[in-house]
Amino acid sequence: MKKRGGLRRRWLTNTFLVVVPLVIVCVLLVTASFSAYYYSGMESDLRYRAKTTKDFFEDNINYDYTKFYQSCVDFTETYEDRNHIELQFINAQGRLVASSYGPWVGKTPQTSEISEAMSTRSLRTFLGKDENTGERIMAVSTPLIYSSGEVIGVLRFVTSIRVMNMQITYIVIITVLFCLVFLLVLLLISNYYIHSILIPIADITETAKRITGGSYGAQIQTKYLDEIGELADAINEMSVQINQNEKTQTEFISSLSHELRTPLTAITGWGETLLSMDSMDPVQTRRGMRIILREAKRLTEMVVELLDFTRIQDGRMTLNIEMTDIRAEFEDTVYMYGSRLKQEGILLNYQDNDDDIPEIPCDPKRMRQVFLNILDNAAKHGGEGKQIDSEIRCTGDSVVVHIRDYGPGIPEDELPLVKKKFYKGASKARGSGIGLAVSDEIIQMHGGALELENADGGGTLVSICLPVKQ
Repeated sequence: MKKRGGLRRRWLTNTFLVVVPLVIVCVLLVTASFSAYYYSGMESDLRYRAKTTKDFFEDNINYDYTKFYQSCVDFTETYEDRNHIELQFINAQGRLVASSYGPWVGKTPQTSEISEAMSTRSLRTFLGKDENTGERIMAVSTPLIYSSGEVIGVLRFVTSIRVMNMQITYIVIITVLFCLVFLLVLLLISNYYIHSILIPIADITETAKRITGGSYGAQIQTKYLDEIGELADAINEMSVQINQNEKTQTEFISSLSHELRTPLTAITGWGETLLSMDSMDPVQTRRGMRIILREAKRLTEMVVELLDFTRIQDGRMTLNIEMTDIRAEFEDTVYMYGSRLKQEGILLNYQDNDDDIPEIPCDPKRMRQVFLNILDNAAKHGGEGKQIDSEIRCTGDSVVVHIRDYGPGIPEDELPLVKKKFYKGASKARGSGIGLAVSDEIIQMHGGALELENADGGGTLVSICLPVKQ
């Protein structure tokens, strides 16, 4: 359960470590965007009012200085939009003379844009805190210039940004609430999603533990068709394979014990027989010694197979590659093994040909081992046909060896399995079941291929394909 909680915690942590910063950035962007929109809109409005008012006075009012000055005061005191924007008239000395808020004009503002507007004779904007009221404001000041070129004062449009800030704050709150709802929905969806993963994973883990505990062949019941289903199928297949391998190894150990016991029994029996004889009969002695020697050779071959198989499993199998007359090696093996098979009543035919077979890079000792192994398998499993055919040919860039027996062949369903380790199939012939696996590995190490198939007319055909060049 800790692992499940840990997986959920990691999933949610990793998700929210990415999403939460993105949400914060989103809120900041929304805040900045709306703030810029509202502030720029308000500033544009104030600047437009200031420009049109200045143009009106300078272009349309042709009074003398006193009347011009008084018209500025009167315009300020009668400004129609006083409920939203305060209009102030500040004289050239920087003193507040009139305000749209009423006859009591209040304190003279001290914001920087007033003096800047007078000195630069151009429109200026201020955004910040009013020192007199402590309120945050936006102000636009435009100089009023008499026809003589004299700056007689400044018309100042000023408004509080409190309402606008409240609107921005409201938008930010809505955005934050939306983001919180989004995070909550994401949390619920993520929790549901991870829960839908954890339950099948828990089932898979439980079955895997059962397999680890020895319940080979246990299967995971899953209805998922996604990656979890693929994982479950892979574990199910692994479980079946482990179960099959366990049975195969058990059968191999049983078969190997029987294979070892048979020659050991013969050796022990004949040894005791010879020792118990009062007088050594030459005929019996020679017969017993031949049997002991033959069974000892069988034991040696089995031990060599097991050692080679162990080297292959551990990756310690090595080859001593040299340029080899592969035809000579194969012919020597056939002639040597043929005399042995003749004693068992099996004819080993060698089909000679005129193919020019070049020397190839290979390990001659290992290749003789493969040839002997294949011939021995043909004698054990197909010996009832009393005949084995063999030949070696050169086809293109490869040398191909064919060995065929005339036995019952291999059941079609066993053909893909016969080269697997420990596999003996339905055959009752003696052997460890690893000879073909060792031979196949040796051929593969040479860059070649070992293939088995049922021959036309009965029997098994084994083909060994070796590259002329590596």
